[in-house]
Amino acid sequence: MDPHVNPFKRALASGRTLFGAWLMSGAASTAEALGVAGFDFLVVDMEHTPLETHHMIDMLRAVAGTRASPIVRLPWNDMVMIKRALDGGAQSLLMPFVQDAEEARRAVSYTRYPPQGVRGVAGMHRGNRYGTVPDYFKAGDQELCVMVQIETAAALARLAEIAAVPGIDSIFIGPADLSASMGHLGDSANAEVQNALRGAARQCRDLGKPVGIIGTNPDLVARYVEYGYHWIAIGSDMAFMMSRAQEWLARARGLAPPESATKPGAY
Repeated sequence: MDPHVNPFKRALASGRTLFGAWLMSGAASTAEALGVAGFDFLVVDMEHTPLETHHMIDMLRAVAGTRASPIVRLPWNDMVMIKRALDGGAQSLLMPFVQDAEEARRAVSYTRYPPQGVRGVAGMHRGNRYGTVPDYFKAGDQELCVMVQIETAAALARLAEIAAVPGIDSIFIGPADLSASMGHLGDSANAEVQNALRGAARQCRDLGKPVGIIGTNPDLVARYVEYGYHWIAIGSDMAFMMSRAQEWLARARGLAPPESATKPGAY
């Protein structure tokens, strides 16, 4: 396959359910390890981590040698940040906290060269394989996958108009922020929130727009599969590490003798 082809965009079009994970640690070795674990996609998170552009590029390089497709979640829907991510080699972008169609249109415009958009032009960067991608200025945007996050009840009410914006390839529903906006902070499993998530998946299906989400445990992931979400993250590198560490530590502490048995003179 042409190394410039975006496999995630093609996987979305295949109709099969894709499973992935979030990369929160900022460690390239962890990204590479999860890439060979079998995930379909990995989200390099720049919104809730201190990752800068050069860190992002290191993460993209680590994932590039695996079967997983990288997605970059930007810190904000910002023209300069998006330009730097694209020049750094990102092809699939996730824009946080998009509230309406106008913000979605701006997001798309930041990824396109003039006259279709306002992306700044550079001739030599990692995104165009250092000048080796033929006709990149005209054809490069065909391989981009632009996704926007709907994270509030107000944005969810505008889902149809946001999804209809030309150049928006997929929607992502953020259950944590959505639950907070609905008055259920920290409780995305709340019945009212779950009804909203079920309705969002159904609406995206009716609109013909792929939709993604993240689940924090296997039970929620199973629900999201049932609701019809197309791409689902099943946790993060940090969550996997912490849950396993706590599980093993609890088992180890359960094997330890009582405290009194380890004090001097106990024998």
